[in-house]
Amino acid sequence: MFLPSFDLKDKVAVVTGGGRGIGRALAIGLAEAGADVAILARTEKDLEEVAVHITNAGRKVYKIQADITNKDAVDQAVEQIVTRAGKIDILINNAGMNIRTPALEVTEEEWQNIVDLNLKSAFFMAQACAKHMKSNNSGKIINISSVAGHVALKTGVVYGATKAGLIQMTKTLSYEWAKYGININAIGPWYFKTPLTEKLLADEKYLQEILDVTPMKRVGELKDLVGAAVFLSSEASNYVTGQTLFVDGGMTVYGF
Repeated sequence: MFLPSFDLKDKVAVVTGGGRGIGRALAIGLAEAGADVAILARTEKDLEEVAVHITNAGRKVYKIQADITNKDAVDQAVEQIVTRAGKIDILINNAGMNIRTPALEVTEEEWQNIVDLNLKSAFFMAQACAKHMKSNNSGKIINISSVAGHVALKTGVVYGATKAGLIQMTKTLSYEWAKYGININAIGPWYFKTPLTEKLLADEKYLQEILDVTPMKRVGELKDLVGAAVFLSSEASNYVTGQTLFVDGGMTVYGF
């Protein structure tokens, strides 16, 4: 039998920023693949709506309201999940933000806010979860990076720097933690239809600029990301680590 299992039954997954957009889609997708899911977000309202979908998929859901830019909050959230669910098999570091300020106008506050959420929180979530995964000699960690971490875009210098940092962090941690049976990979999305991009994509000129450098000539649908996440979370990716899978309609091979 050569076909590996993509089934996530009996797995416990953690998704940060799981209340909306990409995080919401991934949390529901993992539940549909069989995982029980812990969703982390700052807003209780966002958690409630996603929790209903996970429950309807027949899986357990653990709602955790936390500010994961704070290490103590990260440690407390992870301990709460382990106490309630018994283990952590999968972590998806999805929480992130972007401020499209021109580089000459970036403030120290903007810099710190983006770095704290996009990079700091991802590392300390990975660290806290890996301590539990290590004891089971298995685990899957997926960092949601971006094409902006691989190619230069017009604006968002801090965002791009943090997403590049996630790609390098993925490589380094995969090397260090392979001996613990932990696979660490990243997903690099291009433009997807989310509440955060809705206004940008409504601008026809802006949309056309995106399509001009996208060989598949469309922006992504959230369901396009779920397959990649399930693959990297499942036994099918047991020999894959340290990699970034760009889900981008071909944008990163097109170039500028």
